[in-house]
Amino acid sequence: MIRKTWAIAKKNIRIYYLKGPVLIFGILFPTFLFLAFAIGRNVPAESLVPGLIGMALFFTASATTPAILPFETRTRTLERLLVAPLTLSTLIGGDVLSALLYGLFLSAIPLAISFGVLGAAFAQPAALVAAILLSSLCYALMGTLLSSPPTDEPSSIMTLSNLVRLPLIFFSGVFVPVAQMPQWGQWLSRISPLTYTTELLRAGIGQEVQIGAWSCAVALVGFSAAFWLIALSLHRRNMSRRLAL
Repeated sequence: MIRKTWAIAKKNIRIYYLKGPVLIFGILFPTFLFLAFAIGRNVPAESLVPGLIGMALFFTASATTPAILPFETRTRTLERLLVAPLTLSTLIGGDVLSALLYGLFLSAIPLAISFGVLGAAFAQPAALVAAILLSSLCYALMGTLLSSPPTDEPSSIMTLSNLVRLPLIFFSGVFVPVAQMPQWGQWLSRISPLTYTTELLRAGIGQEVQIGAWSCAVALVGFSAAFWLIALSLHRRNMSRRLAL
């Protein structure tokens, strides 16, 4: 099973990492969104670090999986994969693995900027590593869940993805720490996995946090498990409709 999952992931890496929707919505869009927020604000550079890394993880890891199944549905390669000796969970697992690696690889850029240019410090390395690994997995699985509607139009799935992702960033502590939000904003922040990413990143670089590091790690694991179970159920239910397109 591991070999089959890795084979699917390698295929996705070769084909989809440089696709237009993945590059635009996974790299360019969050970069300009962050710059629009950060430029001109009189805030310490190190306070921007959790938002910079968090947005990179959030958008890059969740950008690949929404594009894969619509493209494969359109090119009629999905049928060939499904008749191969592998299960649907293995197929979806390969998609998740390729998205996770994409998030890990591209998160190295904001990490280098944060610690080499903005002066961030490794206060709790374990919290920082946990934030990167667990968040990449969580958002790769979230992207898989968002790709479940049966369509062969990648633009439709990308639009749906942004309808979900964009509202989340505004009450997730990316731009404003959770502790500085009004009470209603703090309550809303608890339903977003990005909140736990930013809080875990803040703990990793020694900033004040509202939610403990262990609680954030457990929350990200819980979100990941829920995304996987729901995504697998929806893909099984919708696969026949997808193949009929």
